[in-house]
Amino acid sequence: MSSPGVKPAVTEKEKVTFPPPYRVLMHNDDYTTMEFVVAALETIFHKTPTEANRIMLHIHLKGVGECGIYPFEIAETKVARVHAMARKEGFPLRCSLEKV
Repeated sequence: MSSPGVKPAVTEKEKVTFPPPYRVLMHNDDYTTMEFVVAALETIFHKTPTEANRIMLHIHLKGVGECGIYPFEIAETKVARVHAMARKEGFPLRCSLEKV
C-alpha cells in the first residue's frame, strides 16, 4: 500500500507486445497415408478426430492445409515433431511455417 501523497515511480502503462504468430502448414504428398496424417494431427496438434479428418481432406484435395497458429518456438517444435514422427514411419511428410 502506498502512503498518502506518495506517487508511484512508474506512471505510464507499460505496453505489452506479443510475439508474431506463425501458421503451421502441412503439405500433401503421394506416399504418406491419410491415416498417418490424421494420427499426426491428433497427437501433435491435439485435434479431435473430426477436425483431423477435415484438415486431412483439405490437405489431400488442396495440396496444403493449416494445422494451427502458434508463437514461433512452438510452431517450430511442432514442425520438428511431425518430421521426426514421419521419418520414423518412413514417410516424406513435410510441414512448413508461415508468418501470419
